[in-house]
Amino acid sequence: MSQQTPAERELAVLLVEALNLETVTAEDIDPEAALFGEGLGLDSIDALELALAISKRYGFQLRSDSEQNRRIFASLRALSAHVEQHRTA
Repeated sequence: MSQQTPAERELAVLLVEALNLETVTAEDIDPEAALFGEGLGLDSIDALELALAISKRYGFQLRSDSEQNRRIFASLRALSAHVEQHRTA
């Protein structure tokens, strides 16, 4: 498992809290593992909840119709990079 950066750690904590993940801690999330499917096992409802939490915390919108969502939500590392690039808060 790769080491989380401070930004990835902050986002992992938000992910665990926003999705009420009871069996996963922020430290358990491999920053390079898939968030959906066989990785962390998130689904489309989780993606919507996570996008809302990110918009509240970081001050920008993730669009549900974006063609880039598959890349943005590919892993904690990819999501964190996108957040760091677009955050306003």
